[in-house]
Parts: sequence; C-alpha cells; structure tokens
Amino acid sequence: MKAKLVAAAAAAALALSACAASAPEMLTADGVQRVSADLSSHADELAMFRDSARTLGGALLADGGEAGNGNVVSSPVSLLIALAMLRAGAAGETAAEMDRVLGLPATNRDEAMNALLASLEKFDGDPGAVDEKEPPRKPVLHTANGLFVDKGARTGEVYLETLARQYGTGVYPVDFSDEAATKPAIDAWVNKNTGGRIKEAPAQYDPRNTFSLLNAVYFAAAWKVPFDPSDTADLPFTTASREQISVPTMQTIQDVDFAEGPGWQAVELPYADGFMMRLVLPDEGAPVADPGGFAAAEGALETAAPSPVQIYLPAWDHKSSFDLRKVFARLGLTQMLDTETDFNAIQRGMKLTQAAQAANITVAEKGTVAAAVTQINAKETSAGDGTLQVIRFDRPFHYEIVHIETGLPLFMGNVVDPRPASD
Repeated sequence: MKAKLVAAAAAAALALSACAASAPEMLTADGVQRVSADLSSHADELAMFRDSARTLGGALLADGGEAGNGNVVSSPVSLLIALAMLRAGAAGETAAEMDRVLGLPATNRDEAMNALLASLEKFDGDPGAVDEKEPPRKPVLHTANGLFVDKGARTGEVYLETLARQYGTGVYPVDFSDEAATKPAIDAWVNKNTGGRIKEAPAQYDPRNTFSLLNAVYFAAAWKVPFDPSDTADLPFTTASREQISVPTMQTIQDVDFAEGPGWQAVELPYADGFMMRLVLPDEGAPVADPGGFAAAEGALETAAPSPVQIYLPAWDHKSSFDLRKVFARLGLTQMLDTETDFNAIQRGMKLTQAAQAANITVAEKGTVAAAVTQINAKETSAGDGTLQVIRFDRPFHYEIVHIETGLPLFMGNVVDPRPASD
C-alpha cells in the first residue's frame, strides 16, 4: 500500500511502513534505503560531534532546567541528534549559524551522523522489555527519531530522502488541529521509546504547529561490578546550600581509573559492556556547575591506569525539564529561532515555535536506568601507584554516562542533593 505526501517540488510517492499501535503509519521516501556507514571513516566529524555534544551539555547544565533545585539530568546526545536532523533541512544564514555555534562538520555531516547512529545501534533493544529493578548485563541503548508533520503542510522531497538515506526514518502525517487524535499519538510514541519513563512529549501541545521533531534516548545497564546493597548506609552529604543531610550511600572498593588535579577528583565506573559513568568531584566549596576540572579530568582519566579506589556514592533518582528556546538563545542561535525562510526545505515558511527536553535517571546498587526526549516544534508561515585512593561523593558533584567507542556523553548532570524531589 502506498500513500502520497505533498512535497515542496512535486508530490513524491511514499511507502507506508508499520508503526506502533496508537500511532499513525510512518511514511518513508519510496525506493530510498538507508546507506551503510563506517564510523572509522569519519574520525574528524566524530570529534566535532563530541565537542558539540559537550557544548550542548554545558549549556543545559548552565540553564539548570525548570525545577531550579540544582539537580540536573540532561541528554546532550538527544539534543545533538535532533538539531542535526533540523540542520539537514536548514539553509542560508540559519545553516551557517548552526554550523558555527554548534561546531558541526562543514561536509559529510549527515553521513557522519548516520555512522554515529549505527555505532549506538549496536546496543539497541526494546525499552519495554527491560526489568528496571534488574538492569541488564548487556546494556540497552535505544535511540529513536519521530517526525510528525501536518497532512496539509508541504514537506520537502529532498528532506524526506535525507531522512530515509542517512537517518533510516520517515515522517508520521497527522492533523495537528485534531488534538484528541494527534496528542495521544505523539505521547504514545514518547512512552514506547522511553519504556514508560517519560509518558508525554515535553513541549506543550499547540494545534497551530505543523511540524514536531522528537528524539528519544533510553539507557539501561548493570554495573560491571555491582555495589553490595548490604554495604549501603545512611551517610552525611553537604548540599549546595550547605545543609547537612543524611542519604543512602553506596560503598565499594574497585580497581578503576582515578585521577585528581587542582580543584577536583574524578573516577570512571564501568558498566558491564560498552559504557561507563564518569564522576567529577569538585573541591569543597567549588561550584558544581563549572568545577573547572571537567576537561582536565577527561584528559587525565584517558591515560590513567586502573588502581584500587574506595568509592562512596549516593544513590539518586532525578528528573529535569528544559525550555530549549532559552538554551538556544544563550548559545547564540538567534537566526535559527527567528527565521521564516531558512527551513523552506522542510516546510515552506517554517518557523520554530517550541523546543523542550525532559530527562530522568535512576542510579542504584545494581546499575543505571535513564531516558530523555528532545522535541522541536514548528509551524508553517508563508593515574595510580597501587595505593588505595578514597573518593567520597559527599557534596555536590558532576556525572556523565559515556559511550566508550565514540566518547559521546549520552547523559550529563549534577547532583547537589541526592534526595528525590517531591512532585
């Protein structure tokens, strides 16, 4: 069965592919297959993506999210992928601005992103099949892209071909004016691709939109060496406001990469395969949002040899939400926010209306489970020496979940108070 979606140049024949129940069928460019891509051929572009993800992660941490309590969890990779897909349809000053501000590759950008996504897909799995009380020894990293476009909007044929060829995806035609049908469809997509950890799209629904781009990232993995629950005990923690509290704190002694420098200590805790959590502890009294040791810690840990480290780490269960338009403005993406002409390759006269991210994370003795959804909406207009090191995360600290093969920070956050926030 085939359907047609109105294209900017001419009506393009589109093939239907089945999607999850409660969602419309995905339309993909007819006859266009996703190309295979080798990450080793894109080392320079990968380095740029890694730097771009760190720029975005720093901006999200600096923003702090809507909660305003200092605890932050974000997904720089989710935001990077969403912006890369938006950039695939950008032109003119907006394209130049996005490349400059985000540090995106000038050439082979979509091909390199295809290779990066293929690397991440080695750990793909069904979030709904994960028992989050028993995080899997074989990590699950699920990424998904969902583009919902209004049936009456003119969506560019070349853009659709790029999505199919480099991102392996298409679009879901919907009627945005029919909130009763379209909002549940988008929310069902979010719920399915985050294993129920995020149940609704992060941006408020607006029936005037004609385009909604979403990226979801779900991660679940057991530690390589789990913490023994019998060793978890209530221990002191000093919050960012200098309040002395007592929180459940996990304890272990492991041979891991450890480094320290002026103003910081850092350690990397490996998951069972393919990923690790990098933790950076600023000196007492130093700001966690910018301890000055992030880049230095990363470099030092790359050359560190495993050594025995005694680790005290609180368990935490946090969530954040972000108004990304504020983040984009602070980064200097003003043309991207204002243009009504540079996204014509996607939809004629398209203007960004909303952008948001929701993320959450649970860190406990057995492992880690985390999820994030990024949404961009628019509308048509016209080193160790064998001695035992000790690191106590008993004050605000920074963390990242890193994909080892690419070095990309999948999740990035700050813990200033490990206690769960009240809803």
